[in-house]
Amino acid sequence: MKDKILELYERHEGRYGYRRITAALRHLKTVVINHKVVQRLMRALGLKSLVRVKKYKSYAGAVGTIAPDLLQRQFEADQPNQKWVTDVTEFKVNNQKRYLLP
Repeated sequence: MKDKILELYERHEGRYGYRRITAALRHLKTVVINHKVVQRLMRALGLKSLVRVKKYKSYAGAVGTIAPDLLQRQFEADQPNQKWVTDVTEFKVNNQKRYLLP
């Protein structure tokens, strides 16, 4: 029984705990075993499931201060160089962040 538990544990790279190993053993239909027995055997073998690495999420909500909208979409000017505006676009090139400011 210990060999089967160790085989399942290694096949799934240590990510299966006693509950999933019990379910896998029952799915194989080789033996009917209680989850408490699997837990005790895993503890005796020194096996403990690993926690899966969480995916990176870059969104952190509103960060920093937002500048006031002074133009309020009135982009026309009487003379040149009275109103200057820009738009910042961020995109990835070769796994690096690049910024475009037209």
